[in-house]
Formats: sequence, structure tokens, C-alpha cells
Amino acid sequence: MGQISKPKPVNLIIGVLTSIPALLSQIDKTLEEYFGPIDLRSGILPFNFTDYYNEEMGKGILRQFYSFEDLIMPDEIAGIKVQTNHIEESITSSKKYTVQRPINIDPGYMNESRLILASTKDFSHRIYLRDGIYAEVTLNYRKGGYESFPWTFPDYRSSDYQDLFLSVRELYVKKLKRERL
Repeated sequence: MGQISKPKPVNLIIGVLTSIPALLSQIDKTLEEYFGPIDLRSGILPFNFTDYYNEEMGKGILRQFYSFEDLIMPDEIAGIKVQTNHIEESITSSKKYTVQRPINIDPGYMNESRLILASTKDFSHRIYLRDGIYAEVTLNYRKGGYESFPWTFPDYRSSDYQDLFLSVRELYVKKLKRERL
């Protein structure tokens, strides 16, 4: 019989989608208030992999990712997804913006072997966590790079995203080594 053990802490990442560039310069402050210092920001990337969000967010959607300095325990991701939904709701309810959905905030985490995303949507490849939140393994790290699955979103398959995730993974490994000292 295997021994029950506590998992290693993981690296919180958050991806933000918006068609309102000013929101990208403001949301990082809000995210830091809730989740601690950001240790890596991606560049602002065009989100042109699908038109899925265009009706509610408008055209010209942009994506930015954030990695957080403080490691979390994996089971915290459900509560973080609930919190990011509250942040989205407060921005949407402010009625400052002309689009139906001004921002989409997607948290996940990374460890040495995979990238996990949290979702409110159930599907065959997602596992229920708690509080209406599901999780999926989106990317698998193997042989120095990331492998995708049939359900992996097209943007997460892109070399720009995967290069960023490799940088976050490198940061994460350094954080783990510091924790062990």
C-alpha cells in the first residue's frame, strides 16, 4: 500500500483575456492584492486562436499571463477560481465598459510535470474539485517541453505560450530549491 503524503507546493499562474488594453495595466494590481507579488509577466499577446469570446468581449482580444512569487498548495486552486470569478463580476458590474464581458481571468498552476487549469465548466476530461470548480491537466511536461492533449486549447498549444510556460517552470524549480534549503 502506498503512503499518503502531502503534495509539493505549486506555482500559481493566471491568464487574463480582455479587449480593453487599459484593463491589463490595472488588473495586475488587483491580482497582487489577492494573490501576492507577481514574479513574471508575459508580454501582451494577441488572442487570435478562436472567435469564441468575440460576441461577449468584442474584437481585438489580448492575453497576458502572470506568475506569482508565492507558491500555493494544489487544493487552493478551487478557492482561487472562485475569487477570480468574483473579481470578474465586480469589473463587469461596474458598467464602465461597453462590452458584455470586459475581462476573463483564468487561474491555474504549474508543477514540475504539468500545467493545470481551473474551470467552472464540467467536461469529460475535467475532475470536480469543490464549490462548482473543476480542474484539467492542460499540458504535460516531458523531455524538455510541453505536450498537449486533444482537449488542450489552441492558444496553449502555441510556441509563444509554451515558451512562457517553460520560463515559469524554470522559476518554479528555483523556488522549490530555495524552499528546501
